Amino acid sequence: MKLMTLAFKSISNRRASVLLTLFTIAISVMLLLSIERVRQEAKQSFSSTISGTDLIVGARTGDIQLLLSSVFRIGHANNGLSWQSYQYIKQQKGVAWTIPISLGDSHRGFSVLGSDGSYFKYYRYGNKQNLAFSQGRPFHNAREVVLGSEVAKQLHYHLGQKIIVAHGMGNTSFHHHDDNPLIVTGILAPTGTPVDKTVHVPLKAIELMHGPKHGSAQIMRQKSNSDAQHDHEHEHEHEHEHEHEHEHEHDKHHEVIDSQLGDLIGQPKQITAFLMGFDSPLYTLQVRRNINIYKPEALSAIMPGVTLRELWGMLDIIEKILLLFSAVVVLISLLGMLTTLLSSLSQRRRELAILRSVGARPRHIFTLMVSEAVLITTIGCAIGVAMFYMAILIGKGILQAHFGISISISMLSNYELVLLSVIMVSGTLMGAIPAVRAYFYSLNDGMSIKV
Repeated sequence: MKLMTLAFKSISNRRASVLLTLFTIAISVMLLLSIERVRQEAKQSFSSTISGTDLIVGARTGDIQLLLSSVFRIGHANNGLSWQSYQYIKQQKGVAWTIPISLGDSHRGFSVLGSDGSYFKYYRYGNKQNLAFSQGRPFHNAREVVLGSEVAKQLHYHLGQKIIVAHGMGNTSFHHHDDNPLIVTGILAPTGTPVDKTVHVPLKAIELMHGPKHGSAQIMRQKSNSDAQHDHEHEHEHEHEHEHEHEHEHDKHHEVIDSQLGDLIGQPKQITAFLMGFDSPLYTLQVRRNINIYKPEALSAIMPGVTLRELWGMLDIIEKILLLFSAVVVLISLLGMLTTLLSSLSQRRRELAILRSVGARPRHIFTLMVSEAVLITTIGCAIGVAMFYMAILIGKGILQAHFGISISISMLSNYELVLLSVIMVSGTLMGAIPAVRAYFYSLNDGMSIKV
């Protein structure tokens, strides 16, 4: 215990060089832990985005491209598939459910996804979790829209609000569908997946926005007639004061709560892709083979789990490079500590001789030098962990907003603790090198320095 106190006082007397060493070790630890946490969370985020889906079907393209465009909203599909092919394939034996997906529009930088009621019923994420609503309900007709949690949060949208969808992906919008405003009827609970950053509309709404003008004019006329009829009833009830407030509240929320069920699909010519679930894995393999040799049009059917493993296999070399880069940074910081201890060793020979004069043995000198290295490494790791959590706290919003990676602020994992242990052991070994030299200096010098 006395040696540890002496070691602490010794490094305090050399605070300038020690602080620089601590800073380099802390930076390297923060970098190593940050890279590992982002790598693990990115893989977890990708893996949990879709669950319980047996096949994803789209126009013939690369498996990874189809997965990224249809599920992760990364890139875009070059072509779509015909609605007739979708209807034919969904009727195959063993098909339990299907979810049609139409992409291509956006709203203020967020992707717009067209589908039908099966999306909210069958889509799974994480550990086969269902989509849940934090507010409202699914859309019932072509004039309604459901928002992901991040969309509603960042744009400050609420139930009953009207929004305008634009044609074009991302922040690039080529045409705003001002004649087809959609009413927000639901906001999904957070999932930590691209669903949170998606605007969900019925397929019928996509058709109306991209179809002939008379389609949109018709729906607007229906809206106008409905509003006119409602206003007439409102005036009639105005004579009865006790019913006036009730009717006013009904007028405020009637589009959100009391909207009638309508056509969600329409007559689309094509869709971007569709998800499939089967009654048995045997049907999955059989239908996948039939889709890949489907003659009316060139289609691809991929298994999400298999394609994800292929994706991580391609990125494996990048993960290894990142890990190597982090290890090199840690090694450089430890070598800096070694250099600092070695450079100060010659200047401390008189100090070591004085310690010998008061009864210290060579093994005490060795232990003192090792203790200094352990202290520097431990303090550097502690500061690095604190900086790591600060970096997560600051950067988690940026990663979620720009890359869709949800980083959790949690305790260090076993793997991360192993990395810290390796750094601690390496620091101790680095400290043993100057400690061995100090041991022999102590033996040679005795209680006085030989000049």
